[in-house]
Amino acid sequence: MRGATTGCTMKPDQVTRETAEAASDRYRRQSRRVVARLAMIVSSSDWLRRLSFSVWANWWSLIGERFNPLDQRVVANPHPVYRRLRNEDPVHWNPILQGWMVTRYDDVLTVLNGSRFSADRQLATNPLLQAAAERQERLGPVRPSTTMLSSDPPEHSHLRRLVSKAFTPRMVDEMRPFIQVTVDELLASVVEAGRFDIVQSIAHELPVAVIAEMLGLPGETRHTLKRWSDSAVEALDGPFAPAGSSTRSLESSHEMAHFFRERLSERQKRPAADLLSALATAEEHGEILTEDEMVATCILLLVAGNETTSKLLGNGMLALLRNPKQLERLLENPSLIPLAVEELLRYDGPAQLTGRVAIEDLEIGGKRIRAGQLVVAVLAAANRDPSVFSDPDHLDISRQPNPHLAFGDGVHFCLGAPLARAEVGIAISTMLRELPNLRLAAAGPVWGSSFILRGLRSLPVAFDQRPQRQGATVRSSSPQRYKRP
Repeated sequence: MRGATTGCTMKPDQVTRETAEAASDRYRRQSRRVVARLAMIVSSSDWLRRLSFSVWANWWSLIGERFNPLDQRVVANPHPVYRRLRNEDPVHWNPILQGWMVTRYDDVLTVLNGSRFSADRQLATNPLLQAAAERQERLGPVRPSTTMLSSDPPEHSHLRRLVSKAFTPRMVDEMRPFIQVTVDELLASVVEAGRFDIVQSIAHELPVAVIAEMLGLPGETRHTLKRWSDSAVEALDGPFAPAGSSTRSLESSHEMAHFFRERLSERQKRPAADLLSALATAEEHGEILTEDEMVATCILLLVAGNETTSKLLGNGMLALLRNPKQLERLLENPSLIPLAVEELLRYDGPAQLTGRVAIEDLEIGGKRIRAGQLVVAVLAAANRDPSVFSDPDHLDISRQPNPHLAFGDGVHFCLGAPLARAEVGIAISTMLRELPNLRLAAAGPVWGSSFILRGLRSLPVAFDQRPQRQGATVRSSSPQRYKRP
């Protein structure tokens, strides 16, 4: 018997320690399964989900959690919270989100570009993401892995390469006359009143008109497309979104998928000079997009192209109207518009954060991050990091260089960035040119509720009316009326 034990070199205290660690790991795994199951049960009911997470988030606020996504004061102005996190706890564990919040510029770049992070949220141990992925897999119209937002190379590279053959810079340039004509027409409908709501009358209407035109869809579909897009974004905040939003979003997703499957089938038989046809016929080295990939891309282009640009235009105009010296500079020198758009993206871009999943144990800023944990890259915080941007809380429309991260970075850099820049630049320059003494109305702006894609619900403004001849309309800077190619 003695010989049977001579091979054991572990000391009693070491055996006890390793046994305790194994038991602890087993307990953590069991706890995660229980929490994931509870999250799935809660997420199945919009009312129960909203109530549960309201109680959860408010409880953490009471004991001092810095970032509470349900606190509308934080949503209306998150920058003081971001500044405090960046200064005091730049790699911060947030118990409400069940993930790490990264707020320094260099750390955000590491997360966006690092090979040790995945965009596939299905890999996460986070129970909130697990429940959402399970619901999408079970009830969604397309698999989550078919989108560029939630895939990694090489699958992401395949998708992006083929979609880029359809969504080209030339196509964006060809849309500029249409964008200008649309802005002119939208302003003509409000110019006689002397006041209007920029968000409701311009920001909500322009992007959906542009993406519908690019896809080759008739103008009468715009209202339906906007409703679908709004429903999808309403549920973007997951368990923190308004009650009923996940049900409406799921219904809209199925309606969108059915709509685009029919249109894509038509374009495959009878191609036209539009983005739908380009997606339906995109090919490289024998590779083509599957039907699910095409449908998912159409939904992504509609929702991202519509909502991001809409909120950027509203946020940007508010920033200019609250900074009259910068507004005056832009009025005096319209050639600053391209630089101004970049600064508005940095100063108050709508995309606040994006999530990644650690695929191995690693360390950031002295904090140990385990494989499977959610890491939230806070783009808006990185865009005001004083180690990169001088006087970051100051709006400077001529800021150069301006390496902001409003469109992300790396392989997932926003494909629609050139289109968003064109729309916002044309809309802002036209409003400033055609609406003398543009100013905030007494009612003031109203912020939406999303903490992920932050934007205004309302931006009332007033302006001085120009004496006009009867029947006169807003002047168009476009040399001729736009005609679809």
